[in-house]
Amino acid sequence: MSISADDAASWHPITRSELIPEGEIFAATFGDREIAVYNVSGTFYATSNICTHAFALLSDGWLEDCVVECPLHNARFDVRDGAALASPAEGSLQCYPVRVADGVVEVSF
Repeated sequence: MSISADDAASWHPITRSELIPEGEIFAATFGDREIAVYNVSGTFYATSNICTHAFALLSDGWLEDCVVECPLHNARFDVRDGAALASPAEGSLQCYPVRVADGVVEVSF
């Protein structure tokens, strides 16, 4: 499979995969884009790092299985698809494609 220059340019390195332990959240910033990367049983997911309710950083929250809980008012989201699971969440999170290439977690946007 070949990757075009445009496709290759859309992938942004986050960190080495071993630096995001299972059950942990890693925060990354690209310009004004705040991204949270989650390690769920060795599978990586990425969403916006900002809660849709009160703009808290989800990376300061808690991850249990595939659910992240906001540290401010306990809104909960499914990290696999960004779905809001509990109020006071005001809509779904933006999700980003994730891959691991040569041991580096990368996110596309």
